[in-house]
Amino acid sequence: MELPPYDPNFTTAFRISEHGETEVEIDQEHDESASAAIVAAELISSARLAQKLDSVHTEYSAQYLVDNTGSPGIKLTVKDCLEFALNKGIPKAEDWPQLRSESKPPSSSYKPALVSMKGQVIEPKNFEEARDFLVNQLVGAKLHVFSPHIELQQDAIYCGSSGEATSYVGLRDGIILGVEKIQGKSMAIVKVWYKKKFTVLKVALSRMFLCQYPAAAGLEDIGLTFLLVDFCVPRLSID
Repeated sequence: MELPPYDPNFTTAFRISEHGETEVEIDQEHDESASAAIVAAELISSARLAQKLDSVHTEYSAQYLVDNTGSPGIKLTVKDCLEFALNKGIPKAEDWPQLRSESKPPSSSYKPALVSMKGQVIEPKNFEEARDFLVNQLVGAKLHVFSPHIELQQDAIYCGSSGEATSYVGLRDGIILGVEKIQGKSMAIVKVWYKKKFTVLKVALSRMFLCQYPAAAGLEDIGLTFLLVDFCVPRLSID
């Protein structure tokens, strides 16, 4: 499949699935809790470095967040993981088994050294509010992912679907690294957790899409939305 060239004047794609066709791609290997924890740990590392609470970039344990945040069977969000770390503390990655490690989990008596911190999790309502935080730190977000578009970015710009045949993969956790202009349009530089690794994309901020399903499909309409949603920021206190 070849994607159309990037058109800076194209804004909104409409996609209506007929005859109960869902056009949804299910990734059985995607672990929402692990994804949320990985992104949350990255946000904590960058926020602490930005606030000079750490003198060098320090990795914190995503696996600890998976093991200790929330209740069994409940899928975690980035916000859940950030709030837990701010309230309870988090160990460095070296002090807890790595994510997906074959090592046995520590015994219940093992208590790792926790890095305590203060602050709050802020959820900007839209990208314009999130952009204000980017001046000082990175921002968490979710990206609507379409396949094969995420693999076949035209000119390294991710625009989601432009109306051609596609599969909707779902929302994936990511980190907004910054913003730049291409052909007069704003692009968010986003590091998204997809297929068990980080992929860096230039996401077209002007692109919107509307995806609707017939009632018989049994799916909830996505509605009209931008590609980036659900922003969150750990605001750490230096007191």
